[in-house]
Amino acid sequence: MNILLLGPPGAGNGTQGALLAERLGIPKFATGDLLRDAVKRGTPVGLKARAVMESGGLVNDDIIMGVVRDELAKPEAAKGVIFDGVVRTVPQAEGVTKLLGERNRKMDCVLFFD
Repeated sequence: MNILLLGPPGAGNGTQGALLAERLGIPKFATGDLLRDAVKRGTPVGLKARAVMESGGLVNDDIIMGVVRDELAKPEAAKGVIFDGVVRTVPQAEGVTKLLGERNRKMDCVLFFD
């Protein structure tokens, strides 16, 4: 099951995402966590992200989608994921839809926290 959580900071999506991930036994993808992990591991996408982050810029959609692509390829993501804060722009939404489609998957549920 693939679930997208949307909402402003402090609305509870991170807390509920962690609970859902634990209950369903699937990973939670949070943009910041994914980027920090990719940078720490020194992946090709992480190196691109590091350069942007160190210059004080915002990481672009191509880098975000690269990190998501890498994470979706991991075996632990095969049963689904919780997307928390990953989709913040229309191009990111289109990118996630495409990445899931490449794996014959779809977004099963979208929850908005207010």
